[in-house]
Amino acid sequence: LPEPGLIVIDEEHDGSFKQLDGIRYHARDFALVRGKALAVPVVLGSATPSLESLRNAQLGRYAHLRLRQRAGAARPPQVRVIDVRKRPLDAGLSPELFAAIGRALDAGGQVLVFKNRRGYAPVLLCHDCGWSAQCPRCSTELHGTPMTVHAGGRRLQCHHCGARQRVPDACPDCGGLSLQPQGAGTERIEDALTVRFPDTRVVRIDRGSTQRRDAMERLLAEFGDAPGILVGTQMLAKGHDLAGLTLVAVVGIDEGLFSADFRAPEKLAQLLIQVAGRAGRAQRPGEVLLQTHHPDHPLLATLLGGGYHAFAEAELPLREAAGFPPSTHMAMLRAEARQVEIAEGFLRIARDALRDACDDDTALEISGPLPAPMPRRAGYQRVQLLLTAPDRRRLHAALDAALPTIHAAPESRKVRWSLDVDPIDLY
Repeated sequence: LPEPGLIVIDEEHDGSFKQLDGIRYHARDFALVRGKALAVPVVLGSATPSLESLRNAQLGRYAHLRLRQRAGAARPPQVRVIDVRKRPLDAGLSPELFAAIGRALDAGGQVLVFKNRRGYAPVLLCHDCGWSAQCPRCSTELHGTPMTVHAGGRRLQCHHCGARQRVPDACPDCGGLSLQPQGAGTERIEDALTVRFPDTRVVRIDRGSTQRRDAMERLLAEFGDAPGILVGTQMLAKGHDLAGLTLVAVVGIDEGLFSADFRAPEKLAQLLIQVAGRAGRAQRPGEVLLQTHHPDHPLLATLLGGGYHAFAEAELPLREAAGFPPSTHMAMLRAEARQVEIAEGFLRIARDALRDACDDDTALEISGPLPAPMPRRAGYQRVQLLLTAPDRRRLHAALDAALPTIHAAPESRKVRWSLDVDPIDLY
């Protein structure tokens, strides 16, 4: 652009702006640096801003403008929680949910059933002995990584390394024949809805159904404006204006309520608000149904009572009390090797170099070397070092001083290692 005058980052909270391999950087933050260099304004737009951006607004670094009503005549959807405890479930869907879908279709509306898990089922389990199918390339003795069931129960696939294998005819451990897919992904939900509503078009949109070029656009065009059901993952959570969509059903939110990732509540809140925003975008009022076994969870109560900004106001003090970003600044050194001892040895050298680079013992908190939450992927053992500092200047000063020593270490050529400043994914 020869004369740039404005930079706009839409959906600034979206994790896809972060480059997670090669040179790790965040396109949103790069846009801010570029805007400052060009002396042009930068607009960060989102209905669910990242907590980093909200904190910068609180500190006066950003101007904060809030849009308090929907565009045009659209009204906010009515949100209702469905308690599925002790309720019979078919592919993870409750009788109340099936009834609501039927009512929406009879009224001429369209339905979105959201499940952020592709495939047929997340686990294949032997009902006789408890064996489950684990990925041989991503599992360790202490940490198993289940393979996802695909193709209606005929194929196993690892969503981390891509390994595939045929579903065994019998249990490899006990020889039993009671191999059962456990749980439900988008494929299984699609099958259940097709059986329950045989005269209604059911379209599934996830990574598996949109591999070909322009596949999503073609599927949405085929879906059209007639009553029908969309089944999909987070690919449908934003960026699609479906005027006839009157009901959004969210199933399987419980996984995000109890994650070990400190960012999980923020990600879940953003996802729920974004998905709910698909309903009632035109003249017809919208309804959002949230299925859960934990209807009294504080996160759901906060979102239902005050929306995303109420959640953010409650979450920011918790992050600060725990010493997590955005009140602190974080970097992660990760090493991968076939033998875990090699990766740990390299990170110990890096840890010592970082400690030597710190003038003040309180300037940098170093945790590790520790196994990554997913300790093995595609045959490589994964270990990481977490660095936390109260301000960015101290963090970068320590990294700048230590990196030449880390690069020069012979152990650095025996591992695959990376440095990620402001990591959004610790897995």
